[in-house]
Amino acid sequence: MIRNAVIVSHGQPGDPGPQQQAIEALAATVAHADPGIAVHGATLAMPGALASVADDDSLIYPMFMAEGWFTGTELPRRLVQAGAPRARILRPFGTDPALPGLIVAKAHAAAIAQGWQPKDTTLLLTAHGSGRSQASFTITSALAAQIAPHFARTVTGFVEQPPFIADAARGLSRAVSLPLFALQADHVLDDLPTALDKAGFTGARLDPIGLAPEVPGLIAAAIRKYILSLE
Repeated sequence: MIRNAVIVSHGQPGDPGPQQQAIEALAATVAHADPGIAVHGATLAMPGALASVADDDSLIYPMFMAEGWFTGTELPRRLVQAGAPRARILRPFGTDPALPGLIVAKAHAAAIAQGWQPKDTTLLLTAHGSGRSQASFTITSALAAQIAPHFARTVTGFVEQPPFIADAARGLSRAVSLPLFALQADHVLDDLPTALDKAGFTGARLDPIGLAPEVPGLIAAAIRKYILSLE
């Protein structure tokens, strides 16, 4: 029996408090969307946070963009350490089937606010990337291909692998930058604006997709759907 859901994110190891507060706030908002069970939030970076809310009857929702090492290896290992080895893990936020539509809607609204037609607008999707794993690159490329028909162009750029954000953003006009990040941490606050400034990017800059007001409803729906599948 599933007794509660735990939304889990990576957090900020050097300063875990703010990201722990952010995931707890997200969990509270998801709870208001009525997923059918209690909802908690925990970051892997905050000592003891996961163990304090997760057990074998928990449903784990990874607030990650990609299915990679953290969701496939590290999160299960941390659940064992937390005394919840049989907790059930959902697919991460970045794989939600409603996400492409949400990205298109947010980027279209930003383009129109600039006075541009979406069909004449370039969408710059920025993501983490990695020199060790292709998970972020793969899901970002797949999303870009899926939503490409809704824009003049879709371009991808990454923090930690080519094409780097500054290179991808350089020379773009009538462009909207949308970060494919689940939460707002150092990469979004520091690395992304620095790269866009370096590229001379003058287009619209959106918040990370994980901060969209529609997201708690998506998470609640995913939790609710899983619970109903058990009945």
